[in-house]
Amino acid sequence: MSRNSAYDRHITVFSPEGRLYQVEYAFKAISNAGITSVGVRGKDCAVIVTQKKVPDKLFDPSTITHIFQITPKIGCVMTGLLPDARNQVSRARGEAAEWRYKFGYEIPADMLAKRMANINQVYTQHAAMRPLGVSMILIGYDDERGPQLFKCDPAGYFVGYHATSAGAKHQEALNHLEKKLKKKPQLSVEDTVEMAITTLSTTLSLDLKAGDVEIGIVTADDPSFKVLQESEIDEHLTRIVEKAD
Repeated sequence: MSRNSAYDRHITVFSPEGRLYQVEYAFKAISNAGITSVGVRGKDCAVIVTQKKVPDKLFDPSTITHIFQITPKIGCVMTGLLPDARNQVSRARGEAAEWRYKFGYEIPADMLAKRMANINQVYTQHAAMRPLGVSMILIGYDDERGPQLFKCDPAGYFVGYHATSAGAKHQEALNHLEKKLKKKPQLSVEDTVEMAITTLSTTLSLDLKAGDVEIGIVTADDPSFKVLQESEIDEHLTRIVEKAD
C-alpha cells in the first residue's frame, strides 16, 4: 500500500504532505460541473456572468439558474453542484435575515462573505459534515465602500477582488482578466458588463447568445441587485459585436 492511501477517506485527517484530500476533491467537483463564471468590479458597479446550460430539451429554461439574490443589495453566482449551491444560498439568506433582525440594517457584502467562509471552514473540521462542492461569488453595493466583489471557496477562504472567476476554465479566465486589468482602467457600467461577457466568450471560445448567459448587476445609480433580461443581454452582445467590427 502506498504511503498516501486512505488519507482521502477522512475530511479531518491531514496527509503526511499536510493536505486535506477531501477538501481538494470539493474544488475538483466545482471544475467538473462544467460551468464557468466571471465576476468583475467596475468604478461604480459590480457584475457577475455565468453560463446557462439546459441539459435536457424537456426542461423549462426559466427554472434553471446559477444566480441568486440573497438580500435586496447582494446577489451571488454559484458555480459547482447545484443542490449544494441551493443549500448554501438558503444558509446565506438565513444569516442575512438574522443580521438584519439583530442590528436593524442589511448585512454588508464583506461580512456575509466572511460569515459564509467561516461556515465553510467548519465543514472542513468535523467528520459529520462534508465540504460543499460549490464556489460562491458575491456582489453587492456598499454605501461607504462602493461596489463589492468577494469569492468564498469550500476551504473557507474568502477575499475581495477587482475581478475573479470560478469553474471549469477559471485559470484561463483569470489570465485574460489580468491582462485586461493590468493598466487599472476605470470601467463604466457598460464596460464592466462587456468585459465580463468577453472574458467568458474568449475563455470558452464561443460566440455567446442571450440565452447562453446569465448576468447579475449592482450599480451606484441602482444599488438593488438585479438579473438582466434576455433583451438587455442582447443589447450588450450587439454592442460588443459592433465594437469588434
